[in-house]
Amino acid sequence: MIKGISRAGIGEAGSLERLVVEAAKAGFAAVDAGGDELQRWLEEAGLEAAQAHLQRHGIQLGAIGLPVEWRADEDTFRSGLKDLALHAEAAAQFGVTACCTYVLPATDYPAAHFMALATRRLRTCAQILGAYGIRLGLEFVGPHHLRSAWANPFIWTMQETLDWIDAIGEPNVGLLLDAYHWYTTGGTEAELLQLSPQQIVHVHLNDAKPVPVNEVLDNDRLYPSEGVIDLGTFLKALQTIGYRGVVAQEILTLEPPAGSSEQLLARSAAGYRKAYAAAGLK
Repeated sequence: MIKGISRAGIGEAGSLERLVVEAAKAGFAAVDAGGDELQRWLEEAGLEAAQAHLQRHGIQLGAIGLPVEWRADEDTFRSGLKDLALHAEAAAQFGVTACCTYVLPATDYPAAHFMALATRRLRTCAQILGAYGIRLGLEFVGPHHLRSAWANPFIWTMQETLDWIDAIGEPNVGLLLDAYHWYTTGGTEAELLQLSPQQIVHVHLNDAKPVPVNEVLDNDRLYPSEGVIDLGTFLKALQTIGYRGVVAQEILTLEPPAGSSEQLLARSAAGYRKAYAAAGLK
């Protein structure tokens, strides 16, 4: 599995070009990026130079984020579809095959009506992405405090999300599997071993503080191997089922982490080495 990094938890890393350099120095092999970043890079440097920069540093691009706000009103949703096509076009030129979005566990809309709308909207997004050879990953969100942050419960477990993916009905839709959300929903090794690698679009790695699981906050995460999540079991299960894609760090914190981006990347890399070693991986 490919060790990757996102901007969440590494401080002010600067331009995407610089992030590529620093990620490679720290021992990572993939970088998540925004579709808008890729558009700018193409405009400023051109595809040939950008690809050469990635190859020179041994870095591939992981996932982009979904630029469409599908959780709000219809006009807002439709206004984002143009950006989605533009981002997908840019990402496809770099060989990116994953685009991800999160699914909040509650909503202020009536849940049944929202499900009908969201299913149609995400199906539309998947169809646009599919035209560019890109998959859509849905991330279930587990922390308990978010389940009551809005008026009506929605979905927050892996199985619920898999059932929803089936209902969306597009072959390029799968899971964004985050270790934090797996932990906060009481996920098990057995559940992971029941997955096929084709069901997973992208993976996030992080860790949790030693507090009761129902008190774990979404934006108070730790770096890999610094907390209580059994990341060795998590990664070993993914390796066992045959997942070989990117495992990208995502660290959300209450306050900006202390240290330079180089120091934070080194901290992340050390955590990855411990987690991969616990799984019997390099």
